Amino acid sequence: MNKEKKTGAEEIKEEEQDAAAEETQEEIKEAEAEAPAQESPAQEQAPAAGEEKPSDGTPQSAALAAMNDKYLRLAAEYDNFRKRSQKEKDALYGDIRAGTVSAFLPVYDNLARALAQATQDEAYKKGVEMIMAQFKATMTKLGVSEMDCLGQKFDPAFHNAVMHVEDAEKGENEIVEVFQQGFMLGEKIIRFAMVKVAN
Repeated sequence: MNKEKKTGAEEIKEEEQDAAAEETQEEIKEAEAEAPAQESPAQEQAPAAGEEKPSDGTPQSAALAAMNDKYLRLAAEYDNFRKRSQKEKDALYGDIRAGTVSAFLPVYDNLARALAQATQDEAYKKGVEMIMAQFKATMTKLGVSEMDCLGQKFDPAFHNAVMHVEDAEKGENEIVEVFQQGFMLGEKIIRFAMVKVAN
């Protein structure tokens, strides 16, 4: 009786193992059926028909290098153009400002002549002095400065000598008189000073 029960238990165990093995085989088959077919490494590396794979030294890499070089050259040319345009714009602004100031210099000359004339009318003299002071203040705001010439050594880069005089009391090439005041806009000369030079 004991032997028969044991045999029955063994049979049940074997049947369960067989059923489990069948289920496992069915799951493997289903997984294989659901999994997409994968290309072999040889298939992955093979290029498509009519298509060349780019690599160093191929026409594609040479074309890419040429396009990159062309882009860099174009960027450099544009940067140079931008800098040159800005420089020209700044220079043009300075030239226009110098030209505008030059147009007002005759007014300065006439005011200087008016101040040099002797007059008994103190109110008139005071009025001209105030106009001249205002004119000079405006010129200073624009960046225009008068050349300091009297007593300085003659320099042809800044002065225009129209007269020469021998004077033992003065130094060589010393400016002894200014006929027309010179002006500068920053480092740019707007008008040369017209002067008399000694010795």
